[in-house]
Amino acid sequence: MTYRIIFSPEAEEDLIGIYRFVSQRSGRDLALGYVQRIEAYCRGFATFPKRGTCRDDLAPNTRLVGFERRVMIAFHIDGDLVVFDRILYGGRSLDRLSDDED
Repeated sequence: MTYRIIFSPEAEEDLIGIYRFVSQRSGRDLALGYVQRIEAYCRGFATFPKRGTCRDDLAPNTRLVGFERRVMIAFHIDGDLVVFDRILYGGRSLDRLSDDED
């Protein structure tokens, strides 16, 4: 089975924020390459999405995976969809974000 990949509006904003952060420190080319690698990694979930650590304490069916030791990716599987909920850079905490949203 091949799953469809969806980025939530929050995840899309996270990617934009990562691009801005990295581009300010390392330049646009490196930032673009980094964001493209994150996106390619996420697209790889189309064939094998059931990976990462289950974190039902954050939200039902939430899974977390890391990317290149600097990014935490939160996603869930819904039928034939893999929905990327958040993509957080550099130690930002999902626990803190979920507390802020309550």
